[in-house]
Amino acid sequence: MSYTHSITVSLSYKDAVTRTRAALAEHGFGVLSEIDVRATFDKKLGTDAAEAVGDYVILGACNPTLASKALAAEPELGALLPCNVVVRRGPGDDGTTVEAIDPQTMVKLGESDQVREVAADADARLQAALADIAGGNESGS
Repeated sequence: MSYTHSITVSLSYKDAVTRTRAALAEHGFGVLSEIDVRATFDKKLGTDAAEAVGDYVILGACNPTLASKALAAEPELGALLPCNVVVRRGPGDDGTTVEAIDPQTMVKLGESDQVREVAADADARLQAALADIAGGNESGS
């Protein structure tokens, strides 16, 4: 079961993070949280663990309008928010991978038509953001 949309771009990790932030903003998402996995692993598990994961950040993206609609329909969906977007480049990788949660996952867990509409809208926006990031330089699904 796939629960993300994924692209791989031939950008540096730093450039991919910058482009991801810009594309998310262009499609109505703000970044509410940022987890630097590499730095966390380095601090908690040591350099070997950090180097094994490579450059890896989790951006908690949120479109306030969509989140408001989803939470009004089913308050429990807050446990699935924000929409996580990962930018990662492991040791020896040829490109940088950008993955966004597939909001249709919420539909599988939720029960209301309003949640289906919100998930479809969020899905279209996240896929458009990934297309913008790729800029014609894409591989993945």
